[in-house]
Parts: sequence; structure tokens; C-alpha cells
Amino acid sequence: MHVTLVMIDGLRPDAIAQADTPTLRHIMANGAYTLNARSVMPSVTLPCHTSIFHSVPPERHGITTNIYTPMARPLPGLIEVAKDADKRCAFFTNWEELRDLSRPGGLYYSYMINESYNLEHGDRLVAEAAAPHLAEFDFTFVYLGTVDSAGHFFTWMSDEYLQQVARADAELAKLVAALPDDGVLIVQADHGGHERTHGTDAPEDMTIPWMMIGAGVKQGYAIQRPVSLLDTAPTIARLLGLKPPREWEGTSVDEGFEA
Repeated sequence: MHVTLVMIDGLRPDAIAQADTPTLRHIMANGAYTLNARSVMPSVTLPCHTSIFHSVPPERHGITTNIYTPMARPLPGLIEVAKDADKRCAFFTNWEELRDLSRPGGLYYSYMINESYNLEHGDRLVAEAAAPHLAEFDFTFVYLGTVDSAGHFFTWMSDEYLQQVARADAELAKLVAALPDDGVLIVQADHGGHERTHGTDAPEDMTIPWMMIGAGVKQGYAIQRPVSLLDTAPTIARLLGLKPPREWEGTSVDEGFEA
């Protein structure tokens, strides 16, 4: 089993219908999805990602800004759990702050180019670096950061923002095409946004898409249960045959899988 998590930073679910997004729509038509998943407060990138990889809210892990601080009470994250089970994990990102999502020694491979603000090429560089290698790792994290940048530059749901969503969708297509036959690909956002910012508990900031496609996933299925960022790591653990740590607060989105 090969699991790939693709993050489209700052993607609002209502942008999928308004932008040119054939890949995201293909995943929804051929996989399991919800357009009503929930972020965490504060709905900011590093706190959200720390919650995704550790399955606890910010009030537990303590990271509330985009500046990393060590946890007062450390708990195992997804990468540490996978490494302990001899799984090979890889990161492909264009925002350096994500290096703190795992502890040193946890990753088998890491690619980072600090280009999340490059709207023309930032996501392409990451997707093209990752696509040839999805079958080589048990778990691959691919971070596409330019949609968030477009929101900050131009405002969320502006024409320029929607154009950047379309660019990210085209890069996502390369990853879907490279998915191994026994692979599962999960796509989600960390938060949405409004005007030129995010971080509040407004629905525009807190509501995110969450979807998956691949081996054993239901096709064209709208997930009915509530889904949050905390459920991503337990879902990946299920796919990789890992036992979630007792500290994790989320649960696997089993509803999205065939019996």
C-alpha cells in the first residue's frame, strides 16, 4: 500500500465549482469526499498541519502561529509512528516551515524548494519532483502552497485566486496519474480564507474540502459523517496498518472505504 497526502493550502471548497478543476471533480466522481470538513482554531497553516500530523488540536500541541515551538508535552506524530513500523516516508514541499512536522530521523526522503510564493512555478516544481516517486514510499506528503499565496495577494475567491486554484488542479493531475495501482491519494486543504487573510472561526476560514481516491475507496461517495483535520492521520494509519497512539483524538474516516 502506498499512501499520498496532497495539501492544497488555502483551498476553499466553494472554489472547486467556480474554478477550472477537472482533477478535483474527477476525484469526487471516482472517490469519497466531503466539502464540509473542518479546520482547527487558529486556522493558520502551521497549527493546522501540526494538528493533521499529530491528530490533536492546537490547545494540545501548543503551536498557534507559523513559528514552531517544541511541545510542552510531546506526543508521537504520524511520521514517528510510521518510522517505528519500518515505513518509508517522504516530504515534497515548497514552504520550509513544514520541516518541523516530523522529528529528525523520521523521513526517508525530503525535497523542499522555497517557492510557495511563486504562482507560476511553485507548485509545478513540487508536483514534478514528487510524481515519479509515489510508488517508492509507503507514505508521501505533497504540499502545494501557491493557492494560499494567491489568496493573500489578491483576496480569496478573486479571479486571480480562482486561476491559481486551476493551476494547482493541473499539478494535482500529475500526481493522480502517477498513483500506483495499490495506492490511495488523499487531498485536502488546511484552512480556507476570506478577503486577504484567514485564522478566524468564520465558516470561510474553517470549512475545507477533504477527499480520497484509489484502492478500496468508494466511488462517487459523499461522506456523511463529520470530518476534521484530526481524522487525517488516523485514516492514513489505517491504510498503512499502523496502530494510532492513544493520544490521538481523531478517528479514521472508515465510511469512505469499501467493506
